[in-house]
Amino acid sequence: MTTRRIVFVAFPQFQVLDLTGPHEVFSLAARQVGGTTLDVVAAEPGWVRASSGLALATTATLEQLDSHPVDTLVTVGGAGVHRAAEDRALVAWIARTARRARRVASVCSGAFLLAGAGLLDGRRAVTHWSACDALARAHPAVTVDPVPIFVRDGSVWTSAGATAGIDLALAMVEDDHGPELSRRIARQLVMFVQRPGDQAQFSAQLAAQRPARSPLREVLEWIADHLDHDLSVAALAARAGMSERNFARVFRDAVGRTPAAYVEAARIEAARRLLETTDMTVDALARSCGFGTVETFHRSFKRVLRVTPGAYRQRFSRSARPTLA
Repeated sequence: MTTRRIVFVAFPQFQVLDLTGPHEVFSLAARQVGGTTLDVVAAEPGWVRASSGLALATTATLEQLDSHPVDTLVTVGGAGVHRAAEDRALVAWIARTARRARRVASVCSGAFLLAGAGLLDGRRAVTHWSACDALARAHPAVTVDPVPIFVRDGSVWTSAGATAGIDLALAMVEDDHGPELSRRIARQLVMFVQRPGDQAQFSAQLAAQRPARSPLREVLEWIADHLDHDLSVAALAARAGMSERNFARVFRDAVGRTPAAYVEAARIEAARRLLETTDMTVDALARSCGFGTVETFHRSFKRVLRVTPGAYRQRFSRSARPTLA
């Protein structure tokens, strides 16, 4: 049997979960089916310290792996990723190794290392929602999609935040060994659900700025408690005691998005919670969250989260979460 060598690239101030999460998934797969070797490398051999203070020992040097086949190359993220991306020798090694690897992946901001090596040019990719704009600005040849938790574009995989790296690794295990092993590992890790890659980075949906002006803060609080009311710009402007034009301008400057976008995100966030925690019908849920009709709710929910309300409930409702045997 051919041994798969999976190599993780770390650096000083890496995010420890970016590495240990996927590493554990691949390790569990290796223990059950064999045929996998895991290595951790860094620019300098020896110990490499994570941003949390935890130190990890590398298992091989870059030079040693030049003489070994590499199946999967994974770059992790963390606070030190930008300094690591300035290490020309490390980036050159990543580019060189990627050419002979079957697939390449990044976890969270590890995408900056792949992008620096030119591996994301002309491809669709994702990183943590807070770094998507920076990745797009720094590497305009990359099509940065801020929504999914992970993206597969040919042989190149990228993932969002740290826990999304676990979802990415599970998808790779499924790709290599089938869905049953992937589900078994997810259960062993006591994960609520194995998330599909096109699921949105939900934490980004309401990542709005907190307005300093009191009238706007009061409007935001009122929106959260009155999602089934008229939340048009005209209605919200009247509540804030402002003209529509001025309200729309001030709202966008203070909150970071238009009133309509914020209202839609708030309604979807509420709908998510109801889908997860209640048995309310989709029709009743749509009305209570202010969507008006089921059709409008479906279109909005699927456009923003890239999954239908029914599929979301099937994956994330309390009754759908697996229990330990």
